[in-house]
Amino acid sequence: MDTKLTAAIEILKQNNLKITQQRQTLIQIMTQHENKYIDVTEVDEQMRTYYPKMSHNTVYRNLKEFESIGLVEQIIQGEHAQVKYQCDVTQQHHHHFICTNCGKVEEIEMCPLDFFERQLPGYQISGHRFELYGLCADCAHKQQA
Repeated sequence: MDTKLTAAIEILKQNNLKITQQRQTLIQIMTQHENKYIDVTEVDEQMRTYYPKMSHNTVYRNLKEFESIGLVEQIIQGEHAQVKYQCDVTQQHHHHFICTNCGKVEEIEMCPLDFFERQLPGYQISGHRFELYGLCADCAHKQQA
């Protein structure tokens, strides 16, 4: 069994979620795209090739559950919800650079929260999300060529 699938199953168990064949398939689909965000509709379509009678709601509900336990990350890109397999579930707090051309995702280690906390003295920040968008080095190089 794939080590990513094994780790994800362990997290499902730790969160008292049933280990179903559908959830295992969903995890496998997500790990195939672990370095980029993919549209939730694409995930739904792939799941329905394996389980034609599975409802859209079941796929979306499972993705939400996975997000709540840190297995996937979700962003809204325009009008589309996109998800990405969280490859390092031990490090929940991180930020991303997302290539607008190829969809490649790079983790950003520094957090800009310190700057904002200095700008908002006395405020209690309960959460944040920080993402940068643009062209990755490969896409920028191809565009200049």
